[in-house]
Amino acid sequence: MEAKAKLRYVRLSPRKTRLVVDMVRGKKVQEALNILRFSPQKAASIVYQLVGSAVANAEQKGVADVDRLFIESISVDQGPVLKRFMPRAQGRATRIRKPTSHITVVLNEK
Repeated sequence: MEAKAKLRYVRLSPRKTRLVVDMVRGKKVQEALNILRFSPQKAASIVYQLVGSAVANAEQKGVADVDRLFIESISVDQGPVLKRFMPRAQGRATRIRKPTSHITVVLNEK
């Protein structure tokens, strides 16, 4: 039985988040949570919570054995970019781009 969790508009760069997501794709849930727990990246803690949420969704759906769950698919899509301006010398301004991401996790039983 399939369980999903989505996190949208999270203030992380999709490029940096994909590096974290690639470490856990296809792994068992317990192994993935251990990898994410000890990973120093900012995205790791957010993906850790999202995988935990997907496990809770699986329990709510009545999955027979949570220990048999694995990450069937996990993807990071680009969200809208927040554009800000930073004052610079001589009256100029430069643009600051603050990217956002949409993360989707799908768990399934092996």
